[in-house]
Amino acid sequence: MTTILVTGGTGTLGRLVTERLRADGHVVRVLSRHAQPYAVDLREGGAGLDAALEGVETVVHCASTVRGGDEEAARNLLAAAARAGVGHLVYISIVGVDRVPFGYYASKLAVEREIERSGLGWTVLRATQFHDLVVTLMRGLTRPPVALVPAGVSDQPVEVAEVADRLAELALGAPAGRVPDMGGPEVRTLRSLARAYLRATGRRRPVAGVRLFGGTYRAFRAGGHLTPERAVGKVTFEEHLSRLPEAARQS
Repeated sequence: MTTILVTGGTGTLGRLVTERLRADGHVVRVLSRHAQPYAVDLREGGAGLDAALEGVETVVHCASTVRGGDEEAARNLLAAAARAGVGHLVYISIVGVDRVPFGYYASKLAVEREIERSGLGWTVLRATQFHDLVVTLMRGLTRPPVALVPAGVSDQPVEVAEVADRLAELALGAPAGRVPDMGGPEVRTLRSLARAYLRATGRRRPVAGVRLFGGTYRAFRAGGHLTPERAVGKVTFEEHLSRLPEAARQS
């Protein structure tokens, strides 16, 4: 039985990782800003973080935010993990962080580099976008009378539960460095995903592509965030939509 700390353990991914590890009989501590008894803001660190890591053998680092601060949070976590003698840190990153010039991706890549230099045993898994994020995106894009999507851009959404299973598996193994990426089962154009979302929600909208500008758009259009050779996920976007409650599809 292993003692494992999951940062961001109340989030979409971290909650599932926690459930899987506990189901296997491991002691799991959940660290987030508001979850007692380990309510810690990683950007601040401090004695609470040291207490959360006491006796921990493995950390699964799922905490992240697009609002900034991931690098500072990682530095605090890594320093505290080193002090506590943690043997293994598992980090979830995103496919394409080294190919797409997008601010949040740059931050995730910087955290990867911090982990590599930390001196701790580490494992990094990059995954494509979760189905949940694509649903949120499509919900916004399909509200107007005409759904406008970035022209020529595809995505490869993956089921968050499958990523959680993989992270739990990695957490129970030895440090493995950068492991093979994890992508969803299909590379789909945003137009195709929008049409699938509209069908699932019983609405009709024309879907049109809009050309955008800039390096980020060019990188997404070129597929820098995709990993078709690692299409290991099983659940398709339509299957994910079929499992959502009606309220979740429409809200």
